[in-house]
Amino acid sequence: MDDNERLQFLIEKGNDVLKTYKPNPPNTFGFETLDSGQFIGWKTQALTFIQSILPSDSPYIEIFKSNVKKGFNTDVNEGIGILESVKEDLKLGLYKIKDEPTFQPATPLINIFEKFHIISRQLRNRYNTRPTLDVQDEYDLQNLLHSLLHLYFEDIRPEEWTPSYAGKSSRMDFLLKDFKLVIEVKKTRKGLTEKELGSQLIDDIGRYRSHPDCKTLICFTYDPEGLIGNPRGLENDLNRVDESGLIVKVIIRP
Repeated sequence: MDDNERLQFLIEKGNDVLKTYKPNPPNTFGFETLDSGQFIGWKTQALTFIQSILPSDSPYIEIFKSNVKKGFNTDVNEGIGILESVKEDLKLGLYKIKDEPTFQPATPLINIFEKFHIISRQLRNRYNTRPTLDVQDEYDLQNLLHSLLHLYFEDIRPEEWTPSYAGKSSRMDFLLKDFKLVIEVKKTRKGLTEKELGSQLIDDIGRYRSHPDCKTLICFTYDPEGLIGNPRGLENDLNRVDESGLIVKVIIRP
């Protein structure tokens, strides 16, 4: 059911509420009555719906709140009139429907990288010392990360070839083609200096700059032993939007 169909449904439901009207007997004092349960249900559905599709400062919302209160015939008629006006304006394109929030792939990815060390440590603690995955090298890192990516992504393409750079080509770790996003992962080791890691990351950035399916490059370096002396400094040096439009995000954890 699209928005216009939903509005029509609520208009018809309002008319059904009006049919519950029972006039007072002649020569008696009192108020006109509607079925209060049906009125409250319809009012709640109608207000919730227009709040979900219209910006919070829409005058339609404020008028509905102010005028549709007590459950008299006039309240329901004014509510129906508001719904009909919203429907008409939407069909004419005079009133913009609230945009649906779009999925931002970087949000779950950063959450995964922030929690990666905790997850890795937890995997080591198995009952009765049963076999487990201990992240000791980049292959272990890729294997665990690939599993975690399935929490949020359907199309995960590992080991795609990258274009030649400086006379050589290599494989990227993960391509999320739907989002034109590449994830490159590294694990620190003894002997890998901060300068060497920075040089590798710079080479990665240069390589992916010309890849047609890479508009965002996230370089995740897993440093469980804390071998990189100034991880925030290296991140700040390499995070950028370069001249080709490539967005680069370097994350070194923990």
